[in-house]
Amino acid sequence: MSALLEVEGLSKDFGGLRAVDALSFSVREGAILGLIGPNGAGKSTVFNLINGVFAPDQGRVVFRGEDITGKPPYRVARHGLARTNQIVQPFANMSVLENCTVGACFGRENLSLARAREAAREAAALVGLDDRLDALASQLTIAGKKRLELARALAARPTLLLLDEVLAGLNPTEVEHMIGIIRTIRDSGVSILMIEHLMQAIMSLSDSIVVLNSGAKLAEGLPAEVANHPAVIEAYLGDPDLAAKLRAA
Repeated sequence: MSALLEVEGLSKDFGGLRAVDALSFSVREGAILGLIGPNGAGKSTVFNLINGVFAPDQGRVVFRGEDITGKPPYRVARHGLARTNQIVQPFANMSVLENCTVGACFGRENLSLARAREAAREAAALVGLDDRLDALASQLTIAGKKRLELARALAARPTLLLLDEVLAGLNPTEVEHMIGIIRTIRDSGVSILMIEHLMQAIMSLSDSIVVLNSGAKLAEGLPAEVANHPAVIEAYLGDPDLAAKLRAA
């Protein structure tokens, strides 16, 4: 499979702090790539560099063979790259359908309002919100808001989806349901780059893993290789629970 996304030598400084340090990796078409690392490793900053929230100080982002480095998020979305946010950000006073319609209107296909509503309904159905279309986003549970965040991104009909801790805050039943949704999305032909702290989940979902530590790539490879990499285990030793889960993954 060819590379859909290529991250080449990305670096980003905030004052005297280097948040991302000469990072390179690629996402293959039809694959799920997991991006993991201890808290503060720079994972969300990487997402922000990819989708144009921040411009890198060095390096570039190539998507579907085109340099999109530093393009604003709305332009990146038009190219077919959508994302969810670690902290859910629905339009609280708009309905589920309206939230998803916004995502569709500003997505890859530049849909008319009528067609955007169709795409919104399809996305909501995929994540199990088709019975809550008229509910305000503010009325949803945390799990519901997580699904809405995902549906809004899916309504943009991306070819690459960036998932930022979409499983965080969910109970085991909700996690299992969301894992099933993610697999369905990948099986539909959408490639996925995902950040996640639930190690057993991301190890089972991902085709390959990139590990960050202090903004730099610490390791890369198949999930089993990464889980048993000595440097990765050492990086997680500050969090015994995560280290144990890595060993068990």
